[in-house]
Amino acid sequence: MAKLVNLTPHEINIISEEGIELRLPPSGEVARATSSTEEVGEVNGIKVVKSTFGSVTGLPEPVEDTIYIVSMLVLQALKGARTDVVGPDTGPESAVRDADGKIIGVKRFQRL
Repeated sequence: MAKLVNLTPHEINIISEEGIELRLPPSGEVARATSSTEEVGEVNGIKVVKSTFGSVTGLPEPVEDTIYIVSMLVLQALKGARTDVVGPDTGPESAVRDADGKIIGVKRFQRL
């Protein structure tokens, strides 16, 4: 069984039909992607920018039997370069929401 390391600042809950199966607290380390923006136009007087994501910081080197959990932005910046990295799948088939629509957990991870 792989060790799971949460490199996001939020607790991640894995939820099955029976309820919360696994709580993954933040590890204290956060993986982030650098970004820059460029103004590309406007809509009704409101600026529109294009974001470009660059290098990833805070992601440890691969360790055998360890999977790192990161944000979607970090997954996008990695462009599939690491098989030891996953993110919470917050899509409509996986996200579990409370009565107010807030995500309280996911059913699965994803890779890009």
